[in-house]
Order: sequence, then structure tokens, then C-alpha cells
Amino acid sequence: MARSRPAPAQSLPVYAASEFAATDGANMGDPLSFASELILDDIYELPFGIEPRRLAILPGDDRHFRVAASTDIGTPDATLVLDSALSFMSDDGALHEALLLVEVDADGGASEIYLLPLTALRSGVEYRLVGIDADNARQKFAQVACVSFTRGTHITLSSGEQRLVEDLAIGDRVLTRDDGVQKIRWIGQNTVRAVGDFAPIKIHAGTLNNDHDLIVSPDHRLFIYQRSDEIGAGQSEVLVKARHLVNGMTVTVMDGGFVDYFQLLFDSHQIIYAEGIAAETMLIDTRTKPVLPADLSAAMGEVIPGHSDLPHAGLDINEALLNRPDAAELLRKASGR
Repeated sequence: MARSRPAPAQSLPVYAASEFAATDGANMGDPLSFASELILDDIYELPFGIEPRRLAILPGDDRHFRVAASTDIGTPDATLVLDSALSFMSDDGALHEALLLVEVDADGGASEIYLLPLTALRSGVEYRLVGIDADNARQKFAQVACVSFTRGTHITLSSGEQRLVEDLAIGDRVLTRDDGVQKIRWIGQNTVRAVGDFAPIKIHAGTLNNDHDLIVSPDHRLFIYQRSDEIGAGQSEVLVKARHLVNGMTVTVMDGGFVDYFQLLFDSHQIIYAEGIAAETMLIDTRTKPVLPADLSAAMGEVIPGHSDLPHAGLDINEALLNRPDAAELLRKASGR
């Protein structure tokens, strides 16, 4: 999809394939590789002391992604191909899903392979490969890439009614910040394990002048209008990822169990009101579009003006400015309410 302005990068915790080698089985001694070279029942382990690094991803052309300049691993602007979805079973019987991403060099060859675990992996634990899925990896990745509200979140309708997100229906009229009243085009729902980097973030009541708790996906961006620039962003309108506000007190990670996520799609990317906080809705690009039903995806086409022209581009706040325990409090003060 052509874009006039840059899309927001998504930062994901990955391991280089060389850090996840087979310790038993047909590929013993070899690092993780393409789906076509993997053998079921092989056992893989992470060495002690290995921690995931952040791979920053941007939407690319057609079915591919690109490595963003803000990445901690990988080559900026290189092409990324989603190879497959893998399933591992640990020795305690727990199932762990992961995605395999391949970085492609200028000649079209694989320069690096990355494992994106969808649940936290631990060093010294044996992980038996029990599933290889090369057909549904894009759908699984799209669920990770979508920003989502959790069950129980109140959304403000055009009438002023506060309706639970799980009670919304296609066609409901929702109040937006920029375009007045807009109808919901599609609602997605999925249930995932609330663990590690993908556990939801809880914005406790009062933190951003909200009367009730707001719980959203980690990369969900919140819109804040600063009447005074308390954080040093250099602009009055900012978008802040929920996970960048975590301080262990007023903004916390809800790690453990399962979480019901809901995605709200409009004809254009919108800022709506959830528990009184301005928050973004689903943005369609090559990372998220596979989550849509096939008929809706086809009907919307490849270029969707309200999603490709990115009306909210340039509002993302520098993460370094938020690397302080009082970031949420400064933003609350900045909003002047």
C-alpha cells in the first residue's frame, strides 16, 4: 500500500535463530531454520543469559514487512518475510507458539532468521517442536499487530452512551475526535494468553484523568493534547504507546491467564474515547490486514485512503522522553484537566 507519510513502527521481542539451536533430534546442533528444513520432535533450547532484542517492523509492499530504523537488531530498511508459525511444547506440557521471520538481503537471499515467541521462553528449558504451519502465519501475526481493547472497556457512542466494547455491533455510531460521528465497519475478537510482552497494559483510574481503569494491548496508542509541554515533546498533540507508560504503580502489566481482545475498524484510522481516554482504532496495513475476513479485505482493496494517508502520522512521542517513572503523571498534568 502506498503511503504519503511513515507508518508507526512496531517493536517486537525476537531471538536470532542462531541463539535457538537444536539440542536433540534430526537437526541436532543446527540453529533454527526455515519451515521447509525443520523436523517435528526436534528439541531446541536457549542458552543461559540470552535475552530477546527488539526488532522494529514497518509495513512493506504486498506481503512483506521492512526493518525500521529504530530497530535494536537487524538491518534498517531490509525486507522481512513471514515464513511460518511454529508450536513448541516445554517439558511441563505447556504449549508455546512463535513466528519465524526471515530478513532478506539485496540479492534475495536470507541474511538472518528471527524467532518471535508469542509466550515468554526461558533459558535451559527443552522446547520440543510439535507444529509447523506455513499457511496461517500471517493471520497469527496480524492478531499480534492489531491494537485492541479488552472486554469490559466502555466506548463512547455518538449519543454520549458508554457502551461495553463486547456489546458493540457493526454500524454503531461512535464519537471520534477528528471526524465527528463514524460508523463501525468491522469488529474483531480473539482470546490470547496474557503473558510476557503481549500481556495487556492497565491504565489505572485517575492516571490520565480517567474515571475507570483502561486496559489495552501493549502497543495501543493513546492520544493526549498537551496544554503545556511537560514531557518535552515539542508539540501539543502526541500519541503514546501504553507499554511506554508502565511504571509498576499507576500503569501496570496484567501478566497471567488469558485476555479477550477486541479490534474496532472504521473506514479511516480514528481516535475514539475509551473509559474517557482518547485512544486509536485499528490501522490497516500489510501487518494487520490478514486478520480481516476475506470478503471484507477484498472489498476494501489494496489502498484505503483513510488508512494509507495516516492523518495521525508524526504524533508519536520519542520513547526516550517516556523512560521515567513520572511520565504518566507529567502527561496528566500536561492535559490540564
